[in-house]
Amino acid sequence: MNARMNSIIKILLTASVLSLVLAVQMTAQSVINKPTERDKPVNKKKKPTGKKWAFKDMYQEGMAEVMDSNGKYGFIDEDGILVVPCVWNSAGRYSEGLVWVVDDNKKYGFIDKTGREVISFKWKNAIGFSEGFAGVKNDDDKWGFIDKVGKLVISCQWKQAESFKNGFACVRDDNNKFGFIDKTGKLAVPCQWRETNNFSEGYVAVKDNKNKWGFVDEYGSVKIPCTWRYAWSFNEGLAAVQDTDKKWGFIDNNGKVVIPCKWCNPDYIGFSFCEGLVNVKDENGKWGFIDKTGKLVIPCKWKWAYDFKNGRAKVKDERDREIYIDKTGKIIKDFH
Repeated sequence: MNARMNSIIKILLTASVLSLVLAVQMTAQSVINKPTERDKPVNKKKKPTGKKWAFKDMYQEGMAEVMDSNGKYGFIDEDGILVVPCVWNSAGRYSEGLVWVVDDNKKYGFIDKTGREVISFKWKNAIGFSEGFAGVKNDDDKWGFIDKVGKLVISCQWKQAESFKNGFACVRDDNNKFGFIDKTGKLAVPCQWRETNNFSEGYVAVKDNKNKWGFVDEYGSVKIPCTWRYAWSFNEGLAAVQDTDKKWGFIDNNGKVVIPCKWCNPDYIGFSFCEGLVNVKDENGKWGFIDKTGKLVIPCKWKWAYDFKNGRAKVKDERDREIYIDKTGKIIKDFH
């Protein structure tokens, strides 16, 4: 009986030991297989955080205009941080470090990139700074120009004014005629034109009373007679002009046609040579590029084409995909 009991006890002890060993092995294995922080998959795509804006404009000089849910405007930096609180009724885009904003009294003034008031709120309207000057409109609905400390340097006497470019600003008088002033406020080109473009390379395109376009110099002297249906500013020595058949070509600064009028670019979009090439539209509505001899160097096969910049131009294909090409027409980047 004792021998039988001893055998049973030995069997039970052996089973207990085996169970214990098995439990230890399973625990050890679970520890080994347990995922560590390093083993966990990394989600590289962070969910966007920050305030949702009712409106967000493009960045300019590192700042973008935003509007909050109350309809007030402020500015964020390129990190998305609100640096100018949303307290303004309207706002422009930064230029030369300043931007016009509108207060609760509907008056225009200028602030810097910290939101500090630089030019007091006293104007009925304003346009951004360019070449050190900003156009402002007084309570009599006349335009003049201020400098960056807010001093009125060109008196408010014009019915309309545009930003300075290449040392001149377009103005409109009480007879609704356009001319140009220099930075002293002196009228360089008399107000006798129905319409104008910007000064470029010493010339400005002007429209006469017969609705014909030509070019005058900075003294107001007619250098290229007004014989064209339309004209755009000079760039890289050539200017686009449109004939009576509504076809576009190019002239040099002597008025000589160097590229025949055969292209169908729309009237409402100015175009000019950039980096030796210009975008043109053929009679089939397709876009390509020509050089300064008029040679088609990139075939007209695109739905749309933009200017060249830094050796590449953005074009659109038939599916509206935006594609970048080089100066040979080779695709260098396809965003889709």
